[in-house]
Amino acid sequence: MTSRNWVHLFLTTLVVGAVSTAVVGFIVRWSEFQHLLSDFNILELLSILVWLMGVGLIFSILSQMGFFAYLTIHRFGLGIFKSLWNSVQLLLIAFVLFDLVYLRYNAFAEKGESILPYIGLAAIVLAAGLIVALLKVKQTNKEAFIPAMFFMIVVTVIEWVPVLRVNEHSWVYLMLFPLLICNAYQLMVLHKLNQKSMEERKALEAKTKTDKKTSNKKAQKKPSNA
Repeated sequence: MTSRNWVHLFLTTLVVGAVSTAVVGFIVRWSEFQHLLSDFNILELLSILVWLMGVGLIFSILSQMGFFAYLTIHRFGLGIFKSLWNSVQLLLIAFVLFDLVYLRYNAFAEKGESILPYIGLAAIVLAAGLIVALLKVKQTNKEAFIPAMFFMIVVTVIEWVPVLRVNEHSWVYLMLFPLLICNAYQLMVLHKLNQKSMEERKALEAKTKTDKKTSNKKAQKKPSNA
């Protein structure tokens, strides 16, 4: 990817993170904010909006760190496990989903509490991973399915860990959905930016060759001093 396209990805992902966190924040914590709207407290609402967008920028940066870390890990995985890499990724997906339910239930469930809410949270992550992976396959090829699933599930959960350890209900959802959106955005736009970068390199190479030919012709036409 060219530096210009990398900067484009970085900046647009920041915007996606800020906007998605602002929207999700008002939805998840609407019970706390609705009185401000009824009281027409616009300044307070704006300050909350700016704060949510700032938090979204942090989520976006965390998402981008996870994305580029995964691209590196994916290359190492292909080199080390070769054809078994997809099987390893499936095993890790199952392990992470199981732990997301089992460990959180053991750590935070009160006596007699149902395990269903914990399963439901894992189901949201799984559903998001399946949807994005299917869309990725549709836009690229079937080999992209398992890597896309792995990134959307395993990497998202790893990025989500700081809030999962605290287990504050509103923060769990406030962080989850922006992470999923940012991760999905980066995954879906990556192949387009790579293609664009290849086209830009080819155009630059063609221009360089044309300039060299033009320079050579001018040199040949230059009269001799003899």
